[in-house]
Amino acid sequence: MTKHIKTIERFIKDESFSGVLLFVATLTAVMVANSSLSDEYFKLWNMALGVTFGDFVISMDLMHWINDGLMAIFFLMVGLEIKRELLIGELSSIQKASFPIVAAIGGMIVPALVYISFNLDNPKGFGIPMATDIAFALGILMLLGKKVNPALKLFLVALAVVDDLGAILVVATVYTSEIHSEYFLHAGFIYALIWILNFKKVTMLMPYLLLGIALWIFIHSIGIHATIAGVLLAFAIPITSKVDEHKFIENTKLSVKEFEKNIDTIPILNHHQIDALEDIAYNYDKVQNPLVKLEHQLHGLSAFIIMPLFAFSNAGVILDFSAVSQNMIIVIGVVLGLIIGKPIGIVGFTYLASKLNIVKKPDDLGWDEVIAVGFLGGIGFTMSIFITQLAFLDQNIIDAVKIGIFFASFIAGVLGIILILKAYAKKNIAK
Repeated sequence: MTKHIKTIERFIKDESFSGVLLFVATLTAVMVANSSLSDEYFKLWNMALGVTFGDFVISMDLMHWINDGLMAIFFLMVGLEIKRELLIGELSSIQKASFPIVAAIGGMIVPALVYISFNLDNPKGFGIPMATDIAFALGILMLLGKKVNPALKLFLVALAVVDDLGAILVVATVYTSEIHSEYFLHAGFIYALIWILNFKKVTMLMPYLLLGIALWIFIHSIGIHATIAGVLLAFAIPITSKVDEHKFIENTKLSVKEFEKNIDTIPILNHHQIDALEDIAYNYDKVQNPLVKLEHQLHGLSAFIIMPLFAFSNAGVILDFSAVSQNMIIVIGVVLGLIIGKPIGIVGFTYLASKLNIVKKPDDLGWDEVIAVGFLGGIGFTMSIFITQLAFLDQNIIDAVKIGIFFASFIAGVLGIILILKAYAKKNIAK
């Protein structure tokens, strides 16, 4: 349990700093897009790049390589987090999972309905206000420091994991291009091979990753958004290690004794000591959990490179508010979905479910803090921008929606901060 709490704390810390980087990347992108470097900025992301495998060619512009390629790595990490939480984490039992699951479901359904109510003739953007940007939300919590209840952080993380799963399902089922069914067989064959590795208890990550690249190629060819390949691969990564903890301790003790036994006066290691160290390194590699190992390896890459790069490439929008006025109903649907739909959905569903004894609110979490999380959930930002790029083709609409997302995320963040500070003050008065 202690190990799991430390993992959560490390995750929160990394995600919090990532939120700061995202803010800087976004601000820089908007400034560059509205400066004399605007033309060069947009030309950069439209630059065509291609990869050839024999007669098979994949060619996309740089923007799509980031959104379809690098974001597949991000979704691989998200998938690993979801699997870990479902198996051993905050979502591993009905008692622990029920409250954040209900909150996340409400936080997806109500914003989608708010958007659709304003856009009955064009409902495809309903997925935009469903998303929550966990990095930005945790970044705000980091700035507030010890004034944030730890239970609130855990609730927000668990909610975001379920929210991410919902976003993945929406991307996979709704936001797809033309389907090329002839590649389903290829993708299915590759995915079967990946699961065979799992069933054969192969814990070396390289075979999974190489087959994952092939899976990405064929899923991209089918027309389903290629980021789904990352999630599918994550679910097939094994969670059990090759050597259990007790065996590792036993083997390591023997190796340490061997190392100690062969200490001599020569200032360099002898071959007995080198063999002992290699045995320790071998057992260290075998005792590591493949899923957690890969998640940790990807987390820094995702949090500090992929997501800031995504923000810098996608957040650049020319602040021409005529685009907003031309697409006002769509923008209103997104803004109200995030600012009003998210808190109503998260708080309303959990409150009703708790009154009906379907779920139980954690004792160390107040309803005022649940409301605060409801508003923090309205920080859609990078995930909302990601879905916007999938939902619309018209750049004028995309630019308008981005401005709406910036505005809504800012308002939701400010309201969340105010409510957290009020909850903190209320607890201090009660003491």
